[in-house]
Amino acid sequence: MSYHFFAMFLGFVLDLLFGDPHWLPHSIRLIGNLIASLEKLNKKELSDTKKFLRGFAMVVIVIAWTTGVTAVILEGAYGLHPAIGCAVEAIMTYQILATKCLKVESMKVYEQLQKQNLPAARKAVSMIVGRDTEQLDETGVAKAAIETVAENASDGVIAPMIYLAVGGPVLGFAYKAVNTMDSMVGYKNEKNLYFGRFAAKLDDVVNFIPSRVAALLMIVASFLPGKRFSGTGAWKIWRRDSRKHASPNSAQTESACAGSLGIQLAGDASYFGKTVKKPTIGDALRPVKPEDIRCANVLLYRMAFLGMAVCLSLLYFL
Repeated sequence: MSYHFFAMFLGFVLDLLFGDPHWLPHSIRLIGNLIASLEKLNKKELSDTKKFLRGFAMVVIVIAWTTGVTAVILEGAYGLHPAIGCAVEAIMTYQILATKCLKVESMKVYEQLQKQNLPAARKAVSMIVGRDTEQLDETGVAKAAIETVAENASDGVIAPMIYLAVGGPVLGFAYKAVNTMDSMVGYKNEKNLYFGRFAAKLDDVVNFIPSRVAALLMIVASFLPGKRFSGTGAWKIWRRDSRKHASPNSAQTESACAGSLGIQLAGDASYFGKTVKKPTIGDALRPVKPEDIRCANVLLYRMAFLGMAVCLSLLYFL
């Protein structure tokens, strides 16, 4: 059994125990700082072609820097002693995964809704979504939080697990670099339409298979005991609505979650002051409630354990 197996297991446990304390230096924030520093390449007076090429250069620089630094640190740690290397790899794995962080941040929204403090709930949800939140009612805030948990169950948990299992922290951080670039510059607004296009398309590519694996894991998780979940509903809505999104990947886990809970997600949303028309996902068998945020997190944890079990089994037997 390899050190990689132990490091992945320990990293997963550390994530579940500690999440992402704001006081702890985090590698993903360093990647974000690098991306922010390279955004100066995106100058308004440039042609669309030059903006695209500079965006492509940014992607190359960020991935090269991220993978290079990760490989050097890992190689040096394992060179000192295998136990040191395993510990460093476990810490890297811990920082790549985001299971508890996603739960903690979404539950902040739930807690404010429970207190009937809508302004505070809007502020809490604004920290985890890219849409405008100032005009959202209680249902809109709850839906936004649920959609974030559902989508990031793939982007923040299952996809990183898959890349960690395949290529360790080097590939895991490469994935997170692509995902972070997409979240920072991948918007289809005037500023980033061309500069962030390559990052956005690359994010679609690297998430294509993991998002579908994540959806299937969420469906399996929905069949496990729990009166609030419907495995058949998750399967039905995933089959019907998993392609009802501009992104080829975002609706995969959203549709499975909507079907599992028997609620309707998505629909029109406001971004940067402009309303974007979006199809709905799922059937409104009942109204969306704040309690559904808790239920979405139960699904998140179930699929995280399932995903880790699959990844560790592959590492053990292969």
